[in-house]
Amino acid sequence: MLKKFFPILSWLPGYRKEYLSGDVSAGVTVGIMLIPQGMAYAMIAGLPPVFGLYAAMIPQIIYALMGTSRQLAVGPVAMDSLLVASGLGALSLSGIEEYLAMAIFLALFMGVLQTVFGLLRMGFLVNFLSRPVISGFTSAAAIIIGLSQLKHLLGTDIEGSNQIQILLLNAAKTLPDTHLTTLVIGISAIVLIKIMKKVSPRLPGALLAVFLGVLAVYLLGLDASGVRIVGEVPGGLPGFVVPEVQWERVSQLFPIALTLALIAFMEAISVAKAVEEKRGENSVDANQELVALGMSNIVGSFFQSYPTTGGFSRTAVNDQAGAHSGLASLISSVVVGLTLLFLTPVFYYLPNTILAAIIMVAVFGLIDLKYPVQLWKNRKDEFLLLLATFLLTLSLGIKEGILLGVLFSLLLLVYRISNPHIAILGRIKGTNYFKNINRFSENIEVFNDFLILRFDGQLFFGNKDYFRVRLESEIKRKGPLLKYVILNAEAISYIDSTAVFMLRALVKELKSRNIRLLLAGAIGPTRDILYTSGLIDDIGRENLFVRTYEAYEHCLDASEKTEMERQISTQSGKRLV
Repeated sequence: MLKKFFPILSWLPGYRKEYLSGDVSAGVTVGIMLIPQGMAYAMIAGLPPVFGLYAAMIPQIIYALMGTSRQLAVGPVAMDSLLVASGLGALSLSGIEEYLAMAIFLALFMGVLQTVFGLLRMGFLVNFLSRPVISGFTSAAAIIIGLSQLKHLLGTDIEGSNQIQILLLNAAKTLPDTHLTTLVIGISAIVLIKIMKKVSPRLPGALLAVFLGVLAVYLLGLDASGVRIVGEVPGGLPGFVVPEVQWERVSQLFPIALTLALIAFMEAISVAKAVEEKRGENSVDANQELVALGMSNIVGSFFQSYPTTGGFSRTAVNDQAGAHSGLASLISSVVVGLTLLFLTPVFYYLPNTILAAIIMVAVFGLIDLKYPVQLWKNRKDEFLLLLATFLLTLSLGIKEGILLGVLFSLLLLVYRISNPHIAILGRIKGTNYFKNINRFSENIEVFNDFLILRFDGQLFFGNKDYFRVRLESEIKRKGPLLKYVILNAEAISYIDSTAVFMLRALVKELKSRNIRLLLAGAIGPTRDILYTSGLIDDIGRENLFVRTYEAYEHCLDASEKTEMERQISTQSGKRLV
């Protein structure tokens, strides 16, 4: 049981010496990367930069003990930071102290939700976030996050918003006040980071930009000319503090915490699965990941951490740098801890525009253009879903965008299962194969006295009228010569009570018109329903067949089924005849 909740007990005893160099290299690299990133992401969340370092420390340690992914790098991320800012920004808070308390309590709240979901084995919840929704949401959120940093890049006071039209309007109003030196430093940092990524991806270009920015401000006295700097960063490790908020605030935080819990889990599990597939491993357990991420946030909140999860870019760097185990995360945490103890004075002269540049480069890399183009070419309905999520997230806000995107994806799913594919079948000449006449129009035989069709989906209250209308339409098209309707039921895995009632009425009506209904290929669960519902007596056992061509040939020569054909076609888990 302990090994289930603490996977480190499974991999640590078998740890190999040859893994150490890779883990140390990855741990130091990600730790160094986390320092500017953590401070930058805390700014997105509306928090003092030091809280990004707090969030980069304790959660990593807990995840290393409890996580099932060996490469996932946990800490502050851009998406969660923006969700914190947009969620708390919508509340009427008294000041920075209450804002800080709410952000830290939010980590505790979302951690509790994630842990409960994991213990209840609800990892399947992430399945409701389809890839078009995730892609549209991520691209829109990346744009909003990037544009939210314009105030630091331009050196102006732009009122924040998570709605792009308001944000751009507010930015346009302050363009005449742009501080040119600040803008030049920011653009130079963006160019430097992009060049470093191409020239030497493993070297932390963000840290180099931080170093050069601090050096330029200190030596040239740029802060005196209006370049805004981070200022004093409190030193020392985060103290133990019990998160507290007023009770009436809990209900206000619930929707924010729930959204964070699901989005953070989605982000972490998707990148963990991607690395797992690349390495050919199979160790990531979705439910244990929920528990691990939840406990990381819970414990982290007692050490002044705001919401965290596994990050895309840091996990990729962790993997590329050679991480083999959670030891890399422990080393990253040590690097951040040493920075808090000894190096915080270095960041006093760090320009805010450098942190904005780091954020912009990181988040704009999340914008995916290839996938929408692919959907436009092959799946127009899913492209529209992606586009709707993208536009709604941009125009209405982060939480609204993801929730409406999920709602629309569920509506699309309901539409599909309510209107499943129905194929009219014909016999391919010279064979016993019955296939879709629209796919094999040149080599297929269609018979005036037979209507053979295949229904590709469950038959239930949501599509029983669709099935009945389509069937009646095809019967009418056949005309008075029709004698047999053969329903290929291979794809029908379930028939609910409403559909049973419809089928019973259908059989009765067909009999009154001297049309015989036969079922072919019904699978075991469907045959069970035929028996338990009594529908088998309406259809008749003699009208059940294993394959379509057997039903067809039986009608042609009115032959009796063999004993084996009879047993296989009518066998049920409820009774065997």
